[in-house]
Amino acid sequence: MQITFLGTSSGVPTRSRNVSSVALRLPQRAEMWLFDCGEGTQHQILRSDLKISQLSRIFITHLHGDHIFGLMGLLATCGLAGNTKRVDIYGPPKLDEYLRACGRYSSTHLAYSIQVHTVQPGVVYEDNEFTVTCERLEHRITTFGYRVAEKDRPGRFDVEKAKALAIPPGRIYGQLKRGETVTLLDGRTIHGADLCGLPEIGRKIAYCTDTIYCDGAVHLAQNADVLIHEATFSHQDAELAFQRLHSTSTMAAQVALAAQVKQLIMTHFSPRYAPGNVIELKDLLQEAQAIFPNTQMAYDFMTYEVPRRREAELAKTSGQNEMVNY
Repeated sequence: MQITFLGTSSGVPTRSRNVSSVALRLPQRAEMWLFDCGEGTQHQILRSDLKISQLSRIFITHLHGDHIFGLMGLLATCGLAGNTKRVDIYGPPKLDEYLRACGRYSSTHLAYSIQVHTVQPGVVYEDNEFTVTCERLEHRITTFGYRVAEKDRPGRFDVEKAKALAIPPGRIYGQLKRGETVTLLDGRTIHGADLCGLPEIGRKIAYCTDTIYCDGAVHLAQNADVLIHEATFSHQDAELAFQRLHSTSTMAAQVALAAQVKQLIMTHFSPRYAPGNVIELKDLLQEAQAIFPNTQMAYDFMTYEVPRRREAELAKTSGQNEMVNY
């Protein structure tokens, strides 16, 4: 699970930051999922190592322009490329109406299938590997945040132990790997759990923008490996945040702390914090880290590889051992 930030500015693009879009790359299935699609998103994809041909799902938080103005152009490009078979799009009410109007007035006809799903709080997509849920956020128009949860996997199968027990390889190994109980031809009953290590806990990502601090965001982010949360304003501009129903850096940190996430990555920054101004983005980072130390600030084309829980724990243990040895 690899996250790439394609746009990290709020409202309007700047010279160094495009408007909102985040890609989630799933290399094991050669798929890319997109969260929001601000103007210029397809240009950002072309400048990255992502492949438009792998786009299969798009999740839209709300219908403000800096989150959807790039959607129709991207879909049209997918059609012209000729290798897209289907794209599923998830979002709030009237998203389908918006896309139909764009297609009608621009005379754009797509040669592949598009399915638009109007979301409600709860499960919006599920397969044998992932579950995607959404919750209402608090913004000026109907807005949803999303949570991608990878399903837990059985622990690693101990092949040597299976051989020592004279279990014949083949289909039975597959059943045992899935944790099933199998009765062998000689009458022995083998429990798959006895031959597998501890289950691998699935990774979890939450995406919350645009919103002020709210319970919906905390619920989506609960125990997530990564929380991507907007931080449009500095804490010093909290009054503006309340007026416009956006988050400050400290609100994002408070969501991360309340939800006990592993990593907070802030995005959706107001251009007012450009270098040289009284308040700069580095100040927003310091504000957030004072509440939630494990905070990063996203930038365009930043890539974050979401570690498996086992790998993260091993890295943590290794780091502790190094400290002890030192």
